[in-house]
Amino acid sequence: MSQNGLFDLSGRTAAIIGGGSGIGEAVALGAARQGAAVIVLDLNGEAARAVAARIGGQAGASALDVRGRSAVRDALDRIARDRGRLDIVVCTAGINVRKPILKYSEDEFDGVVAVNLKGSFNVLQAAGRLMTAQRGGSIVIFSSIRSQVVEPGQSVYAMTKAGIVQLVRAGAAEFGPFGVRVNAIGPGVVETPLTAPIQANAEWYAAYADKSALKRWARVDEMVGPTLFLVSDAASYVTGTILFADGGWTAADGRFTPPGM
Repeated sequence: MSQNGLFDLSGRTAAIIGGGSGIGEAVALGAARQGAAVIVLDLNGEAARAVAARIGGQAGASALDVRGRSAVRDALDRIARDRGRLDIVVCTAGINVRKPILKYSEDEFDGVVAVNLKGSFNVLQAAGRLMTAQRGGSIVIFSSIRSQVVEPGQSVYAMTKAGIVQLVRAGAAEFGPFGVRVNAIGPGVVETPLTAPIQANAEWYAAYADKSALKRWARVDEMVGPTLFLVSDAASYVTGTILFADGGWTAADGRFTPPGM
């Protein structure tokens, strides 16, 4: 393949889960620009259909709750049946409840784990079953910098995001012999609906911006390139890894600059 075609997704079918808003929406639009036939899946079916309408052409959409194993399986099976195959699955779905460990309720714990960890497993299992049978495909699941570093109030979210990294590694090991690649993206702080409470607090927003090496938050469109790299032929020998798109957050170990620097 020529270097010019490394990122070309023409002729491929991509399911973007969580594609109704935020990072998922940006990835769905980006995949379509690279030539993929995109199906937008989201808990909010109306939002998914709105994104598909913006894409136009071959795009499709439907509502999907990743917490339901059979629902995920049926949705991906339907795409593969209707489109002939399923080449790309990206899952950006996730929730967070910011609370100290001692104040976390059982329902809150179960809710975050059900979406972030069980949901990711459901997607990996359903996509992996299809792709191993067709002997090819790429799966990307969104993790976070919180898989590596934490702060107060992030216990359960961080736990699930760390679990996604190990889930991706296991998927890569099991699916690799069938030509299926599995990777994760580790965003830093991104301006999305999920981080709206932080963005609304000027001091909190500024503190997060200052922690990254680039001294700013990420835009949702800045997660598109790393994601499309992983699902494209440019990453044909990349599997079982997490690609951090965090503005250098995990590279810096403190917020204090020593004198004379």
